[in-house]
Amino acid sequence: MASNFPSLSDVLYQELRSTVRGDTYRRDDPSFLDYSRMFNGDVKVSSMAVVCPLDAPDVSQVVLFCRKHSISVSVKAGGYGTAGWAVGGDIIIDLCKITDIDIEPPAPDGSFISIRDMSSLGSKGKVKAGPPLLDIPDAATSSKRRREDDNELRSYDLASVTVSDFLHPGGSSAPFADRPPATRRRLYYAAPALETPPMSTYSVTSGSSHNPNTTLLSSNSHGPFIPMVSNPLDSNLTSMDDGAITAVAPPSPLPDISSKPSPCLSSSGDPFSYLDDAPNNPAPPVASTSRLAQSMPNALFATPSFLDSSTNILTYAMPIYSHAFMTFGAGKRQKEIDQFSAANPLEAMSLAGGRGAVPYHIPSAAHPVGSAIMISGGFGFLGRLHGLSSDNLVEAEVVLADGRIIFVSHKEHPELWWALRGAGPALGVVTRYKARAYPVPVVFAGNLIYRFHRATAPSLIKHFRDCVKGAPRELYANVLLTAGPAGQDSLVVIQMCYIGPKVKGQEFLQAISSWDGERCLLNEVDEKSFLHQQDSVAQVLRGKAGNKWFIRSALISSLPDDIVNKTVLQFADTPVGCTWLFELAGGALGDFEDNCIPKAQRQASFNVAALHQWDIEFQDPRCVHSAEEWIAETLAPVTLGGPLPSFLGRQEPPGRVIACYGENWAKLCEVKKKYDPDNFFRSSFWPLNAEGEIIEPEEHEPQHIEF
Repeated sequence: MASNFPSLSDVLYQELRSTVRGDTYRRDDPSFLDYSRMFNGDVKVSSMAVVCPLDAPDVSQVVLFCRKHSISVSVKAGGYGTAGWAVGGDIIIDLCKITDIDIEPPAPDGSFISIRDMSSLGSKGKVKAGPPLLDIPDAATSSKRRREDDNELRSYDLASVTVSDFLHPGGSSAPFADRPPATRRRLYYAAPALETPPMSTYSVTSGSSHNPNTTLLSSNSHGPFIPMVSNPLDSNLTSMDDGAITAVAPPSPLPDISSKPSPCLSSSGDPFSYLDDAPNNPAPPVASTSRLAQSMPNALFATPSFLDSSTNILTYAMPIYSHAFMTFGAGKRQKEIDQFSAANPLEAMSLAGGRGAVPYHIPSAAHPVGSAIMISGGFGFLGRLHGLSSDNLVEAEVVLADGRIIFVSHKEHPELWWALRGAGPALGVVTRYKARAYPVPVVFAGNLIYRFHRATAPSLIKHFRDCVKGAPRELYANVLLTAGPAGQDSLVVIQMCYIGPKVKGQEFLQAISSWDGERCLLNEVDEKSFLHQQDSVAQVLRGKAGNKWFIRSALISSLPDDIVNKTVLQFADTPVGCTWLFELAGGALGDFEDNCIPKAQRQASFNVAALHQWDIEFQDPRCVHSAEEWIAETLAPVTLGGPLPSFLGRQEPPGRVIACYGENWAKLCEVKKKYDPDNFFRSSFWPLNAEGEIIEPEEHEPQHIEF
């Protein structure tokens, strides 16, 4: 930290400490750096202190203190924001210790328990910060533990060990290998079938169905067929004749499951007791899944459920509830919420009879973002099926600019409710969220990886575009171009995530993988838990904390051939660390019109993003200029307004921010004026000052390291 930045005086520091129960760190405190550090290393933090409030009253006291002394404030929720707004205030409010989390099924009439009526932190029946193995006691929330938690959340290798080995086969010394090695647990499970028709073979490998190297397990037609369920986190790699790779799981002896209780009925009260072995509810044979799926209108409700993401125990179950409600503190990040979801499944009907369990997940972005995603958009694997993150918010606890604590929903403060879901960071501090979560028993998902060649990449992208045209809402898909180091291959990565079983998603994999312009280097698409699929984009992106980061995004109406051709030629000249993304939009995004994200943006065909990172010492203007030129010039003919607000990045031109809200901008300004008339929350994307005049981003972003 530079010594010329001011620090909070002793008098003010003692006053601030006396008003809040949470910890406070001045910039001369060794812990200040741990709580003010941004994922983007290209930010100079000039704040005087960091406060870590424990709840909304604590946040309110910080707001009142800052208003009393004319001190600016910014809010940090642990995400990947690259502009530096979160640390732009004189006082940083770090929400990392507001970590309550709980899940509830809907009441018979579909209602939920209001946040205001929920038990307070630490009271009987309240889930504090996650399941036992993930819980962080208050006494342990030191700056050291904070660093350890951040490192844990930024480890993505468990998304797919196969992809991890492919991306950096040389181990920790290989390029981009900045994360600890994945934990490889050789656990394989199988469950006896109740009834099975005669069958001779069953495939357990990932990859396309026409793979000539697929391993088959024989079945005795005179006895029950035993489907072997492999752990996709630990696949043996087998090289094919043409050099491509497919994941092959070896057979394994059956564990004794005769005396194991159902995970929903654990007598010990330990929510992790079912991880000890396979559940008591035997799964029906995988061989019968196709008939079962065909007999039901929505295969989601007849799919295997991964009850645990690390052991990948399978059970076949039908969710009882179409959705649930999850309440969580603003200090919870996406990965922690998904871990809680996986460890706390709700009761379901086992298709083998009796009880089962299915995890419920909130629609969120596909890498460890912070909670602010819930009030700024948020598009990920569940978005086409269930809408944006902000579309699924049902209630919020909010601290306003005058220090008041209110609860906002469609019934209370309707104007703010409309604006909060899309522009929330400029309107208040959300301390607790309640959002809809949906059953995700299993996904058929993974990566297809090709070498990038400028001669053939256009054909591959066009093939992808044509394959996903008219796809059902259950299918999410993207194509990434990621630049490799000098002298090493750049890659084209196609990611698909079908919310359902293999029997329903296989046709899309077959269509996409039918492209024969280049050899597919890796195909690891298979049934897996949603928890690990959530890390797959970040795993390919290979993001590193402390790098310089630059993000630009757009929503486009179509992807014509000439745009594809120009994109490939431009990308061929980008330096290492540059990733360009096209992700299929549409679907449920168009169903929501009751918040400030306008209809025009919701009708986009693709969400597009340039995600650039480079070493803090690296000097190359192409890292910024190539992203700007691609988004602002090449994509201009098909761009719809501005990006989703959650994709706003560093030094965004004010016109692009305003374009995010299109026809809703005037109304949004009125709500801002009502709830934050003097622009107290100016350390955000908001491009206007208190007088309503446009200001340039340099005026409300922290200083940046020159590049």
